[in-house]
Amino acid sequence: MTTTQMPHILLLEALPSATLETLQKHFTLHNFTTKEALAPIAPHIRAVITSGAAGIAPEIMAALPALEIITVNGVGLDKIDLTETHKRGIPVTVTTDISTNDVADMAMLLLLTLKRNFRTNEDFLLQGRWRNGDLPPLAHSLNKRKLGIAGFGRIGQAIARRAVASDMEVAYFSGHERPQSPLRFEPNLTKLAEWADILVLSLSANPDTFNIVDASVLKALGKNGVLINIARGSVIDETALLTALRTNTIAGAGLDVFQNEPRIHEDFFTLKNVTLQPHLGSATLETRLDMGQNIIDNLLAHFNGQELITPVP
Repeated sequence: MTTTQMPHILLLEALPSATLETLQKHFTLHNFTTKEALAPIAPHIRAVITSGAAGIAPEIMAALPALEIITVNGVGLDKIDLTETHKRGIPVTVTTDISTNDVADMAMLLLLTLKRNFRTNEDFLLQGRWRNGDLPPLAHSLNKRKLGIAGFGRIGQAIARRAVASDMEVAYFSGHERPQSPLRFEPNLTKLAEWADILVLSLSANPDTFNIVDASVLKALGKNGVLINIARGSVIDETALLTALRTNTIAGAGLDVFQNEPRIHEDFFTLKNVTLQPHLGSATLETRLDMGQNIIDNLLAHFNGQELITPVP
């Protein structure tokens, strides 16, 4: 296939250099900058590579008359108009189950950072206070703590396995019960929060889960409770969360995702009872390369007339 015959692809997501090098062997790549710069090439774009966080704006999709496929570097679909893709017959693929373990690890990292006072202990050491004979305050064990998981798909179940291995008691909230799981199903999120010492969010972002964690759920979690979010920022009412953290309605929060990221609410930076990450749940070299290969495989399958590897139903 000559360069002029290579399908044109629009990149809405930064990718590892190794992934880009492979893509460039098969496709003509265009980085999105502005709508004005897109206009001359828009009629030639046959595929889009994006992320769950970035999605594709409706006006961008509408500007691509030859669009045949959207590949998502992740699993989030909340920023893609699936009604429109179905209407236009545009398949969408996701990197199913590739990032599961890394995202579950991030949930446990955030939890352990909070419960074991990692940030304050490191500051204590670097300030020379240990050397001067002081001792930091005792932390809290995960052993025998109650962990509630809101959202019990692949990632939720991977978090549960890690929690059980840490001798935690686990229950979950989901749209439906998982009969194959030995863990307790709680159909009411507020009741799960009331029961739990730790509430971990691994929910899909959709209209039903928007701001599902509100002031009442945080109040139920209580002054000793910890909230962990590795799902999407939209599942939490951030105004209610900031209030709960300032007033010690809950003990703390570990957050990898936010509303309006990357321009997150600056009040988070003033709080001592949070640990924050810039949406890095799947950000390991190994996983990002595997995700990139999944994108490549799906695109090659599509343009070779083969069955897609990980299509969205």
